[in-house]
Parts: sequence; C-alpha cells; structure tokens
Amino acid sequence: MKTHIKGEIKVLNAWAFYDWANSVYALVISSSIFPLFYGALFRLEDKKSAPFFGIDTPSESIISYVTAIGFLIIAFISPLLSGVADYLGNKKFFLKLFCLVGSISCMMLYFFDLGNLYTSLFFYMMALIGFWGSLVFYNSYLPDIAFPEQQDAVSAKGYSLGYIGSVILLIINLAMVMKSELFGFDGPMQAMKFSFVLVGIWWLGFAQFSYRLLPNFRNSKKISTQAFFSGFRELKRILKELKQYPVLKGYLGAFFVYSMAVQTVMIIAAYFGEKEVQWENDDQRQMGLIVSILLIQLIAVVGAILTSKLSKRIGNINALIVINTAWIFICICAYFVVKPVEFYIVAAMVGLVMGGIQSLSRSTYSKLLPETTDTTSFFSFYDVTEKIGIVIGMLIYGAIAQITGKMQNAILFLVVFFAIGIILLIRTAKKEVVS
Repeated sequence: MKTHIKGEIKVLNAWAFYDWANSVYALVISSSIFPLFYGALFRLEDKKSAPFFGIDTPSESIISYVTAIGFLIIAFISPLLSGVADYLGNKKFFLKLFCLVGSISCMMLYFFDLGNLYTSLFFYMMALIGFWGSLVFYNSYLPDIAFPEQQDAVSAKGYSLGYIGSVILLIINLAMVMKSELFGFDGPMQAMKFSFVLVGIWWLGFAQFSYRLLPNFRNSKKISTQAFFSGFRELKRILKELKQYPVLKGYLGAFFVYSMAVQTVMIIAAYFGEKEVQWENDDQRQMGLIVSILLIQLIAVVGAILTSKLSKRIGNINALIVINTAWIFICICAYFVVKPVEFYIVAAMVGLVMGGIQSLSRSTYSKLLPETTDTTSFFSFYDVTEKIGIVIGMLIYGAIAQITGKMQNAILFLVVFFAIGIILLIRTAKKEVVS
C-alpha cells in the first residue's frame, strides 16, 4: 500500500477536484433550477399552498421549514460523526457515504411532485444533508494533505474548479430547459427533472477521481462511547474556553446573529424571484432567474476582492459593519421589488456583498483565534454556530411568510438581525481596542 506524502501535488489536485464534482448541487439544486421547478409545480396546479402536517402552508414556507430541518440534522450529526472519523481515521468512508446519499437523492428529485409531497421533500432534504455532510469531511482533509503554506492556494483552486464546473452544467441545463424540444423532452418541466439526474451523475461520477487519490487514514481502533461523543465534548470545551477571550466571544455572537439573515437571504433568493417578481411569461421567468443567479456568482468574485481591500483600509470588524449596513439597505430595497429589472439590480447588490461577507467572516474569526489553541475544534464550533443560525433564520422566515402571507415581510424582518449584528460588532470593536 502506497504511503501518503503530505503536500503531494496530485493529491492536492484530487482534493480540489471534489469541488468540481459537488458544487453543481449548490448552483443547480439549491440556487436555480430546483426553485424554478418547485414554483412551477404549484403554478401548474394553480396552488399557492399545500397541506403540511395537517396545516395549509404556503409553498415558500414549506421549503423553508424542510431546509431548516435538514440543517438542524447537519448541526447535530456533524460533531458526532467528526469525532468518530477523527478517532477511527475513516473520514474517506464518511465522505463517500454523504456523497452517495446526496447524489442519489438529487436523482430521485426527478420524481418530485405534489401528489407525493412528503416523499419528495424527504429526498430534497437528503440531498441537502448529503451535500453539507460531505463538506464536513472534505474540508477536514485539507490540514491532513496540505502544509499551511499550501492551504490557501489549494482551497482557492477548489473554489475556482467548483465555480467553473457548476456554471458549465447550469448552462447545459439552461439550454435543455429553454429548448426542451430540441433535446427530446416533453416540455421544460421534464427538462428540469432531467437536470436533477444530471446533477447526481455529475457529482457521483466526478467524485470518483478524488476518491482514487485521497488517502485513507483508517486505523485498527474500535468504536467506543468515548469516541462517539468526543465531538460534542470538544464543542462544550470551546464554549467554556471562549470566556477567556471576550473579543472572540463577542465577534462569534455577532456572526451568529447576522449570519442567520445572510444565509436565509441566499437560500430563499431564487424562491423569492420565482414567486414575487412579475415576469411577463414562464420563458422570461426561467431565463431571468438563471441569469440573475449567474450575475450574483460573477459579481460575488468582484465583491470578495473589494471587501478584502476595504478590510485592509479600515480593519475587519469595521468592514463587516459597513457590509451589514449594506445588507440592511438591500433588504429594504427587496421589499419593494416587483419588476424584473428591479430584481436584477437587487441581485447585483446581493452578489457584491455576498462573496465578501462570507470570506471576511471566516478570516476575521481565524485572526481572532488565540495562537496556542486547537484551531480544528474552534472551526468546528464556528461551523455548528453557522448551521444553527441557518435553522433559526429559515424557521423565522417561513413563519413570518406564512403568518403575513408575503415573502417581502419576512425579508424586511431580517433587517432586525443585521441591525443587532451591527450593534454587537460595534461592541466587539470597542473590546478589541481596550484589549
């Protein structure tokens, strides 16, 4: 058996290539084609809601609740399985398992219909769990295979490959949907359903290239109760240790609050555009939404660069205060969006701040970590914090949309989270100056 050499270029490339494989889920299922398909299903049956556990629930609230449940499961099982994987050294097994679950669930979305809503939503949720679950073990590979000086470049390569691969498949899917008859489909709906199958095949197929070269660290240890709950013990330890670092604790509290709103906006953006914007016809709706998603992706790259420059001039915390203020402005603008051109403008603004706030949030957290700490455990705590924030954000969004009957009201309410986030960031900045 070949011994793995840390820093080996072909292993690093194999790791980065998994981004090419799995990013199609994030763009096609999470952000573009599936939201289009989901909205079209309700429109074709002239429905705006459906029975959900005995209660007539708006379509956008249903998907919000199911998404929240999926992220809640991820927040619970991630530290559980991470502890087991670290103890047994079998993170490759879990990476393969979640990839298999996610990709097959994507393919099963071909059968998604309102007549079997619970089964359909189950596969939607399992695709989400498969994607985010595999990322836990994918990301944890990086310090094992790359030296610290290689990690930034390899991570960037993965991001770039993921962006290129997902855009390629999205363009193919767009062609299938817009010219469905040329591809032999019985209308755009069947083309969309087939695009879900393509996502699953792409994800599972290209992942095999990564599996071939990624090392397997499996050892001879046997599973024990101690190993099973080691991940939770680590999270509990970090929670206690945070009391020693008031600046880090204050920042994490601010991140938890504003991240709820950021992630919620990013997840529901396409559902909002599909339902609330007054498109002239279905063709314009399909083209418009996919173009807006691509617009967000492209501008997000520019936004990340501009945010990086801003943080160098005024500091990370102050830059995050500026970006959160911009998010408040965007949410207020989104409340008044009716026409397609208005949606494009807001989408462009979202792209500008989306890429920046994600990258800056993680790098700020990394800079605030004490030098002598276990960074893996701290980042596990960060990830769980983010997932729980998504759960709360999606539940609140779904509830407000259901109670008031307007998605705009739910988006406007997110302003509260951004405002609280700004207040907490200002308090953190003051603590940083004192310390």
